Amino acid sequence: MLMPKRVKRRKQFRGSMTGKALRGNTLTYGEYGLVAVEPCWIKSNQIEAARIALTRYTKRTGKVWIKIFPDKPVTAKPAETRMGSGKGTLEYWVAVVKPGRVMFEIAGVPEESAREALRLAMHKLPCKCKIVAKADLEGGAVNED
Repeated sequence: MLMPKRVKRRKQFRGSMTGKALRGNTLTYGEYGLVAVEPCWIKSNQIEAARIALTRYTKRTGKVWIKIFPDKPVTAKPAETRMGSGKGTLEYWVAVVKPGRVMFEIAGVPEESAREALRLAMHKLPCKCKIVAKADLEGGAVNED
């Protein structure tokens, strides 16, 4: 699974996911991309499942770019534990995704194959997504209407 090699602090606050993605909202490498439509936390194992779905469908032809990284630690306390006695232990890592963020990019495969692979990857993720093409965008940012 994806996770940072080392971090400055082991535990973080939850933070907020308001607003749109200011960075990572353009297709920079591939011809087709998967864009988040709603804010969410994406776990490292969900990113891995989407990556496997993409590469399996394309039979490892073309190139896949993962543009999100899970660098936020999420803690949880054990079940049936009383309140207090500090923050829980680290359970998993998440990537904070805001609307408009390009999460995956793919190139080097035909359009129908790329769209189907991205559709399969979309089902592995917890948020609503849409598939975009670089030809539709003309190199601009992903429009969120």
